Amino acid sequence: MNMKKSLFLGIAGSFFFAFTFILNRSMHLSGGSWIWSASLRYLFTLPILALIVRKKHGFQNVHKVIMENPKDWLLWSTVGFGLFYGPLSYAGNYGESWLIAASWQMTIVMGILMSPLFGSPVPVKNLSASGIILVGVFLMQVHNIVNLEVRTTLLTLVPILIAAVSYPLGNRKTMAMSENRLSTIERTYGMTLCSLPFWLLMAGFGTVNMGLPSLGQSFQSFCVALFSGVIATLLFFRATDLVKSNQKQLAVVESTQAGEVIFTLLGGTLFLGDSLPDGLGGAGILLIVFGMILNSLFSSFIGKGETAK
Repeated sequence: MNMKKSLFLGIAGSFFFAFTFILNRSMHLSGGSWIWSASLRYLFTLPILALIVRKKHGFQNVHKVIMENPKDWLLWSTVGFGLFYGPLSYAGNYGESWLIAASWQMTIVMGILMSPLFGSPVPVKNLSASGIILVGVFLMQVHNIVNLEVRTTLLTLVPILIAAVSYPLGNRKTMAMSENRLSTIERTYGMTLCSLPFWLLMAGFGTVNMGLPSLGQSFQSFCVALFSGVIATLLFFRATDLVKSNQKQLAVVESTQAGEVIFTLLGGTLFLGDSLPDGLGGAGILLIVFGMILNSLFSSFIGKGETAK
């Protein structure tokens, strides 16, 4: 019973995660700046998370942990959230929503390659699954490479690569600093709070150079904050909590994250008019999804820490 419920919750979580890529693309197509798309998402997320943390845990514990290393929390929260979501939003200007969602899975590869930085060997099986993901990302870019659209390729992949490195790095650094004293929702709130100076600077820059965001962009940014930043995260962690005592079932549930690529593809093509991937692009998406599932299954043998989006 728990397994069926966990699968349903995991798939539902991947559905809501897909709104990040679909709505960011929608805001770009309607003329909204990526700077506001990025900063508003976290400015809206902070009060929502604060309400949840206050109700479930209170603020004393999380603020105490942060004040033990305030400079490090500011630094790694800015890396983990600021240098993650800013470049990811920027990349949305240059590619379809499904391209960004699928390419973003490079973060799995970067997370594995960072293992030695945190005292763990690189898991060879997971690295082989990551190689499949990289091949998939390359296949999706073949069209641009063949047509010599080097600028588009670079403006898509380089920001995503920066985001893919920054997210696991900042996430793991704050995990290490919290030393298992914070729940996932507390740590996510703490990182959002400590990245606030970065988002306020971005919002100030956006106000001076582009003016205030439209009502439509503000509403869509709020939806991203609610759907992806809160609902999807809570659904996914509830799903993993239900089967956390069974590593094989946990791996299967974690693999439902691959669904965000499929949901983004469907949503982008149906509602935004995104062009469908060509044959190689479609093969690339399939390889990425397969690589994600394989990586989760391999992880069942070595264990895996929590992450928060």
